[in-house]
Amino acid sequence: MNIRIARFLDKCIGTLLCSFLSIFNKKGKNNKKGGKRFKSILIVQLWGVGETLLTLPAIRAIRMKFTNSRISVLTTERVKDIFLLDGDVDDVILLRLNPVSMTKFVLENRKRFDLVIDFEEYLNISAIISFFVGKYRIGFSQGKRSLLYDGKVRYDDRQHVVRTFLDLVRLLGIKYDVVKLIKIDIPIKDREFVNNLLRGYSVTKNNFIVGIAPGAAESAKSRMWPKERFAKLSDILIEKYKAKIIFMGNKDETELIKKIVELMENKKGVINFAGKVNLRQLFYLIERCNLVVSNDTGPMHVAAAQRVKAIGLFGPNLPVRWKPYGKGNVALYKKQECSPCINVHLGQVPECKWKGRDYQKCMKAITVEDVLRAVEKVL
Repeated sequence: MNIRIARFLDKCIGTLLCSFLSIFNKKGKNNKKGGKRFKSILIVQLWGVGETLLTLPAIRAIRMKFTNSRISVLTTERVKDIFLLDGDVDDVILLRLNPVSMTKFVLENRKRFDLVIDFEEYLNISAIISFFVGKYRIGFSQGKRSLLYDGKVRYDDRQHVVRTFLDLVRLLGIKYDVVKLIKIDIPIKDREFVNNLLRGYSVTKNNFIVGIAPGAAESAKSRMWPKERFAKLSDILIEKYKAKIIFMGNKDETELIKKIVELMENKKGVINFAGKVNLRQLFYLIERCNLVVSNDTGPMHVAAAQRVKAIGLFGPNLPVRWKPYGKGNVALYKKQECSPCINVHLGQVPECKWKGRDYQKCMKAITVEDVLRAVEKVL
């Protein structure tokens, strides 16, 4: 299903369903003082790679509090491997985002879980699923969806999302803070695949490797820095640092990267890895890099998680919420009167409203020189 259609249906039909179901919402008997009763816990996090990684510290906190509980995660094919490799998760349940799959899951798991924690920021369907399968449910307080929770917390959009997710588990009496993301340990077979791939391009551990992620999720392409600037930046990095440039992205971004490479003057040592690795292999590919320059998208957070210096480029969204988390990483952002136009917690993920020369003016405000200064800062 097209993501925009899915969002429209979730907003219109989902809001009505939440209002109707709230009539039958009897507050759960469990609360944070009765937390020891939570033998089975379900985490709901469905979609984004970045959001999934930013959820893991909160899951770690839950595991430390409820050491004997079984922690399951409801998610989708897109990010399942992250949870499968997370040692704090016992069970990963896959959900297809269509009415048949969701209805089947609800019918088969009616009030199965003692506790459901809904980490989705705005989706109504996640709250509806939580309502049916959880005895006690917590989530964020905005919107009609909040009527289906027993415990709720305000979504603080003036702090990093890592801390906002931790706000949810603090409802359970958990005190936990974090200075860096959870690193994912990648299986040997995926490491060997990437190492062999790199050797085929004569890339060794002695090279200075810069990973560049010029794409963005389909939800908001206006987050992308101009391709001409990625090309110029890459040329300078090759000339100044003798860098090997690895462009990364999904299959749909292959043509974008080809166009960037065509604009470059120095193509030696440039590799287009778009669509050539799966998610696990992408994690290790990024781990092999010395530096990652990325739009506000998944690879930026992967770099932060895998302890690789990251430079994130921001415009439609605020770095205070989504910057690469951890000491030594950098977010570049130049405030515009229309920014932020993306407010995920409010379900606002629009395309840029400007046309012509002003299109993406927030991203265009970041110059190649700005990024080069950031490179010098993190190295």
